[in-house]
Amino acid sequence: MEIGEEKLLNEDASKDSGILKAFPGELYVKNVHKSFGVTKALADVSFTGYFGEIHAIIGGNGCGKSTLAKVLAGVLPIDSGKVSIKGAHPSTPKESRNLGVAMVFQEVLVADEASVVDNLFIGVDGFITKNLSDKEKQDKARELLSELADEEIDPLMPAGNLPLSIKAWITIARGLLREPDVLILDESTAALDFDSTERLFEKMRELRDKGSAVIIVSHRIAELVRISDRCTVMRDGIDVGVLEKDEVTEKNLLRLMTGKDQKTEKTKDEAHQTKYSQVSLKTKNMQVWPDSEKSDFELLKGEIVGVTGLDGHGQDDFIRILAGVANAYEGFTEVGINHGHKYFSIKSLEDAIKHDIEFVSGDRKREGILPNLSIIENLGISMYHKFSKIPGVRFIDWSAINDVVDWEVERLAIKTGPRENLITSLSGGNQQKVMLGRAFATQPKILILLDPARGIDLNTKLDLYKQLREFADDGNSVVYMSSELEEFIGFCSRVVVFREGSIFETFTDEQINADGILESMFGHRQKSEPEKVTNNQHANKNDVSTLNNQTKKTQPDNKLETEVKKNTISKYFNNQTENINPIKVSKKDFSSQDEDQFNKILSSTEKNSNRKKYETKQKNNPNPKIYEYSENDSKNFEDLITSGEKVVKSKGKSSFRKNKNNEAYSSSDEELFNKYLSSTEDKADDQILDGLETKRKEEHLIDQKPNTSESKTFEYNEKDVAQFEKLMSKK
Repeated sequence: MEIGEEKLLNEDASKDSGILKAFPGELYVKNVHKSFGVTKALADVSFTGYFGEIHAIIGGNGCGKSTLAKVLAGVLPIDSGKVSIKGAHPSTPKESRNLGVAMVFQEVLVADEASVVDNLFIGVDGFITKNLSDKEKQDKARELLSELADEEIDPLMPAGNLPLSIKAWITIARGLLREPDVLILDESTAALDFDSTERLFEKMRELRDKGSAVIIVSHRIAELVRISDRCTVMRDGIDVGVLEKDEVTEKNLLRLMTGKDQKTEKTKDEAHQTKYSQVSLKTKNMQVWPDSEKSDFELLKGEIVGVTGLDGHGQDDFIRILAGVANAYEGFTEVGINHGHKYFSIKSLEDAIKHDIEFVSGDRKREGILPNLSIIENLGISMYHKFSKIPGVRFIDWSAINDVVDWEVERLAIKTGPRENLITSLSGGNQQKVMLGRAFATQPKILILLDPARGIDLNTKLDLYKQLREFADDGNSVVYMSSELEEFIGFCSRVVVFREGSIFETFTDEQINADGILESMFGHRQKSEPEKVTNNQHANKNDVSTLNNQTKKTQPDNKLETEVKKNTISKYFNNQTENINPIKVSKKDFSSQDEDQFNKILSSTEKNSNRKKYETKQKNNPNPKIYEYSENDSKNFEDLITSGEKVVKSKGKSSFRKNKNNEAYSSSDEELFNKYLSSTEDKADDQILDGLETKRKEEHLIDQKPNTSESKTFEYNEKDVAQFEKLMSKK
């Protein structure tokens, strides 16, 4: 039965797609319950989606939104209730996949040892049969990843050599390969920067317009307001409301997520200020990549510095270098000891830990959690060496560790079941909280955070910002890297923008705003002149190094450059220049000796200029092209030389028409040729005589002043000697 087109939203509801259409098919969850032991993940949840729309699921950490997505994909069996997709009731991943369902999981599931193409097509082929040849798979992988990641990626490269963002694209491309009817994205934008997220949104809109149902699970409210056509809000395992397109606002989402009315107006927090002047960590002339420019960076005691940039521009490598996890191409990190008067080099992770530097990564699967250990072991493992009953003996005082774990769980609001459960039983956001608790438990002096709020809901983020500000107020320092620009506003003391592997620009105080930082990330420098002196101590100390670093970089050529006004142009670049009266010089001011000396200098200058051009050409092309000639070419060349010698010897004695190869020439042609040949030889003789005369004059001048320091000696190369001998022999 054919279903007619139906308006799901009004014309203004979706600016990018106009009027949405209803496509046939059903997609719903009804009265579903799902528990993990004593923890109820879903409690009587109902959900309805439509084909031809983008439906968002949002909620706090541990609210059950990822569990609902996995139920729809058939990954998790339900305890009770009903799941229906196109009239079928899938209960396994295979059944859902046969119905056209594809899911991209929150964790970046990539086999590091396998190639990109193998990771992309895993599970596509049968045990014996193949759907595509190896070449077809490689071409398809190269084309799809080039479209999504906006860069060329070798499909045969091991996936473990790629950054986290490219691995995220591999998992997304894996879900898009079969052009699914239902695409479920669970926190898929968490590892992507702004530019990459926009490309993913365009792909989602394409699928929606073709009639697919796109379900996105995310904690980023700003993204959901822009992309979603409808939104289901979850809280404590229950669906608390469904918002239409015109109702999806930050205020409504927060009200449903928290159960409290939100204030309509927000007071903008001032940028965090430090009261200290000591430098706790610094780098000087650090070169992150072999082809990147050198950068200087200083982190003051009690300061919070944000670091950002477009994906792949080196900011994540820089963070790892600061933490001792990786090494720079040139230079290293120095940490201040004894109140910044002495510095110790950080060249390894062991050095960093020794000097109270803690690192937290956003890639919790690879650089964070220990999946085979329990929740308490994951959080307390960093304290084993501090809470040993006997020094030097690994006999752990678990009572002391339990007290610290209790404090961190309460402070970070980590939702856990029994602490003896594996950490994988927690949601992704709560796993991230455990990693942050592990870092705080060691009482570090410097925290290096690489996208620490990945997978964390808004309320938890606000709590984290508050704790980090208190941490900095106690005299500690924080380096905070994130791709969410809104996180820096009212939180960071400074924001450093990375571009092409080096520091491109630094924002301080009221200059920290999302629009300016975003334009800087794309190469538009905001500050065209030095900053004014502020009362902020850290700004005064660091602006000098920042401006020195900026002068080394050339201004990019793009359309966003600041317009140059007439009154800002130097007088030296204006057409209105001062008239300069020339000095009148008469010939009598110069003697004949001066004139001879001038001609000599002019002649030598021209020769030196020609020689420099030749040497420069040789230097720029040290390996000139070598042409290989065949035996036939050599034979033809020898025949031409022989025939030329015969022509010269027979000049005036024999006619060219006697040669069988030149029967087309007339007597007049022969006379003209002889005349031209004779004049050419006469000119060559004249040139030789002139050259010899000039050489005698130069030798005479040199003999007159043999000991002058201004005299120059000219050397002839082999090419000049060979040409001269050829001319002499011809004479």
